[in-house]
Amino acid sequence: MAKDLHIGALLDVYGPFLSEKQRVIAEHYYFDDLSLSEIAENENISRQAVRDLIRRVGETLVAYEKKCGYFDKFSALKTLCENENADIDEIKRIIYSL
Repeated sequence: MAKDLHIGALLDVYGPFLSEKQRVIAEHYYFDDLSLSEIAENENISRQAVRDLIRRVGETLVAYEKKCGYFDKFSALKTLCENENADIDEIKRIIYSL
């Protein structure tokens, strides 16, 4: 379940870099909580094709995050900004590393 949440969060960040079909099917799976069978029926493709696409999208999103790190940086900034005693130099360091 936690992995699904993480992939869903990565989809928010990197979704625009996916093809339209990849993005739509991934959004149905991660955001709309549709089953593989429901997506397959809606998209007129096999359940196995949906499963393979979801797996490849997850791998692609993880690869994007490893290369760019935007989600981790955003999460770090969010955590720092929620802290009343946030270190402004640390916030600047993260921003400038983007």
